[in-house]
Amino acid sequence: MSDAPRILVAEDEAIIRLDLVETLREEGYDVIAEAARGDDALRLIDELRPDIAILDVRMPGLDGIEVAREVVANRFAAVLILTAFGQRELVERAAEAGAMAYLVKPWQRNDLVPAIEMAIARHRETLALAEENESLSDQLEVRKLVDRAKGKLMDEHAMSENDAFRFVQTGAMGSRRSMREVAEAVLAGELVPES
Repeated sequence: MSDAPRILVAEDEAIIRLDLVETLREEGYDVIAEAARGDDALRLIDELRPDIAILDVRMPGLDGIEVAREVVANRFAAVLILTAFGQRELVERAAEAGAMAYLVKPWQRNDLVPAIEMAIARHRETLALAEENESLSDQLEVRKLVDRAKGKLMDEHAMSENDAFRFVQTGAMGSRRSMREVAEAVLAGELVPES
């Protein structure tokens, strides 16, 4: 089952948990861990990094929504809330915590599988967007550093903007350092043009 999504199931009622785990395995999923308490589930999710955590809401230790909040904030796994409680307030709390799907017991196999697949897909999209956002933030930060270094070169060494940029660029290529590193060196006064 190398390509099968890895699942953690957290449900405090043993009979329901066993039935759910059996169903998931029959559907080809890899159930890597089970927990009856929310705090145990959170620890296992942190350690094992499943693709998805299926969480009941009301569990001892921590409730499923608190576990979901931690899991989503740390980008550990997708979260599906599977509970007997369908009150709008709980659904809203689960959504605010970042749960990707919410199913009310008694669940049906033909509802469970699509909910799992959607939650995993949404989690992967979220991770990709977060990675892209971090990359863009890094690029923006480098650009700002380079602009500040150019400004310093222009002010202190009477360079044109093009010459200042070229100085940073050739400094990076010639020393096998990044533009960020060269701009930081210019700003720190460690790298100056020859007079």
